[in-house]
Amino acid sequence: MKVKTKFPAPTGVHFYAEVRQRVNADFDSRNLSVHANGLMWFKTFIFLSLFATLYLTIILSGFNGITLTILTLMLGVVCAFIGFNICHDAIHGSFSANKQTNKALSLLFHLVGASPYVWNITHNIVHHTYTNIPGHDEDIEIAPGLIRICPEDKLESHQRFQHWYAFPLYGLASLSWVLRKDFKKFFQQNIGSRANIHPKIEYFNLFFYKFLYYGLFIALPMVVMDLQWWQVLIGFVLLHLAQGVTMGLVFQLAHVVEGTTFPSPNASGNMEEAWAEHQMRTTANFATQSPMAAFFLGGLNRQIEHHLFPKICHVHYGRIAVIVKQTALEYGIPYHENTTFTSALVSHYRMLKKLGRPAVV
Repeated sequence: MKVKTKFPAPTGVHFYAEVRQRVNADFDSRNLSVHANGLMWFKTFIFLSLFATLYLTIILSGFNGITLTILTLMLGVVCAFIGFNICHDAIHGSFSANKQTNKALSLLFHLVGASPYVWNITHNIVHHTYTNIPGHDEDIEIAPGLIRICPEDKLESHQRFQHWYAFPLYGLASLSWVLRKDFKKFFQQNIGSRANIHPKIEYFNLFFYKFLYYGLFIALPMVVMDLQWWQVLIGFVLLHLAQGVTMGLVFQLAHVVEGTTFPSPNASGNMEEAWAEHQMRTTANFATQSPMAAFFLGGLNRQIEHHLFPKICHVHYGRIAVIVKQTALEYGIPYHENTTFTSALVSHYRMLKKLGRPAVV
């Protein structure tokens, strides 16, 4: 059994207490809620409308060939945006002050083929606590044996090419998620050091919603559309390739870039730094000046603010980032940031290339 990892308690006047006080004071002075505002509800309407329009057009319009392919790829990208913008906040409880609203919106995660219950465990509980810690944060276990993201992992000879083949493999992430990952995570004994014990209703929910999804995206198109079964399956794969590439790149650019670290606990399970400082060393922002990134990526391009304040809706991250960055500088704590998507992508590429080769002593 894995030793439970523990972070030391911060002492004195520390970074996290100070940054929380400043952020809370900012919301109070502006008389603002930390939850969704008009922009957030507008985005929700836009992405759900796009989803419904694309889905119904695909299965009912009679389009085929290149037009159908483009629509399918677009639907895959929109599914990723729904996950980023709506479900992610809802499952964190940051979308609304009303728990029932968050619960209802979190169910939309099933529309992208994923279980909100399993995501809450793997992401909210484990990843957000043990970010980038080998053997605990399973989010850094991407195609084990094929892609080496953590320096602690064994280096395989074929991984010297991973900076080339990793990106196409990211496209398979969503397909793996909808067909395999949720089942594997649900039934494995532990996730990190956390014992996997589930309420009985969640066994029903896992299978019911998965098969409902398969019905909507495989069975119903086979019945309604004038296509062969294999053509529908090709469309299903294309949808998830688009969804997977979109998701994979966004997630990797936040934690696996130059500057971020992969610290390990000592033999007793103790980490060297307090939790908030650990988050600052293992997390990075990107495309922080891009209005498009802010609109489409659901705050995932501002992972530093998200990891420190997961209960604040992502539409506020741009404003509080000024406070977080200034406070980090005052306390001598790193604030990792790639100002553009391209620079983050290049940094991730260089990181993959470095990790695919023996360490230079």
